[in-house]
Amino acid sequence: MSLLKVSPLIALLMLLVTSTQAETLRDPTRPGYGALVIASVASSHSSDLILNSVIKAGPVSRAVINNEIFEVGDRVQGVNITAIEINSVSLSDGRKLTMFQVITESKEN
Repeated sequence: MSLLKVSPLIALLMLLVTSTQAETLRDPTRPGYGALVIASVASSHSSDLILNSVIKAGPVSRAVINNEIFEVGDRVQGVNITAIEINSVSLSDGRKLTMFQVITESKEN
């Protein structure tokens, strides 16, 4: 009879011991204790300008470049926007941003 009373107590004790051991385990996917972690930051280069869309509403034209809205005369990554056409944007450094061909074809239809 006393063996039946002791076995739940032993089972509870074993559960407590194993749970405390599990808490002290270290995550094996983490770097070692002496490792130096360097955060990588997405760099934005001036060549990474992407023309997402052109919006023409009467005399006002707007361009969506890198998901931000700009007008003629605005600066994007240090370069002035000189002209906004139906499918392209001209920049003061001589570059011309154009939309992907699939986008321009769907706008013409």
